[in-house]
Amino acid sequence: MRSELLNALFYRVRPIKTQHSLIRLGGEGDGGYLVPNDLTNVDACFSPGVDQTANFEKDLIGRNVPCFLADYSVSQPPFEHSLINFKKKFVGLYSDEQHIDLKTWVEECAPESKNLILQMDIEGSEYPILYHADLPTLLRFRILVIEFHGLQCVFDDSKIDTVFCTFDRLSRYFDVVHIHPNNCTPLVTIEGVSVAPVMEFTFLRKDRRVFNGYVSEFPHALDRPNVTTKDDIVLPACWYSG
Repeated sequence: MRSELLNALFYRVRPIKTQHSLIRLGGEGDGGYLVPNDLTNVDACFSPGVDQTANFEKDLIGRNVPCFLADYSVSQPPFEHSLINFKKKFVGLYSDEQHIDLKTWVEECAPESKNLILQMDIEGSEYPILYHADLPTLLRFRILVIEFHGLQCVFDDSKIDTVFCTFDRLSRYFDVVHIHPNNCTPLVTIEGVSVAPVMEFTFLRKDRRVFNGYVSEFPHALDRPNVTTKDDIVLPACWYSG
């Protein structure tokens, strides 16, 4: 059963080539991501999870893209700017004094737009939020940049469903255009299948792409190690070789 679900998962996340080249936003180290160069008329970026730096958002601000940040665990964003809007709340499945759900947040900040970016790094909470997100809200995002955590759980029969169902839902409306393993933790390999517990995925909404085949070589020339003092992890071939 696990083998069948793993193969189905790999099929759904196999990165594709599109008419858009990939560019790097957010600098050379951790917090930098590869995104398709399809940023014309992007109206805003939503970034749940605030770190000590916000270089990804800083690069978008340089392109005049407003950025909305949310995190209850910090008191303020890493820097102030007229295009930065910070909400001291966790993004979750409901709204209360400490949480705000994705639909409410987007409707408050960008009620009309269908040209948004979602950049999410929330330490494992990405699975329920993405799986349960209101579909019309999810489809407002042109690009998703998600750091997925705990991916070694695909080797656990009791947990693999969580990962598979999340990616299965996303794959109906978005294509993966890039994967980069975070080298903060080593690969986990079982029965010849290797998984980096933390990996960065970039998705492009299907109506924004022309399919030009599958990506056959990793790493990308613009990939950089998240932890600069350690060697980067090369994406295992099972994630892209078909």
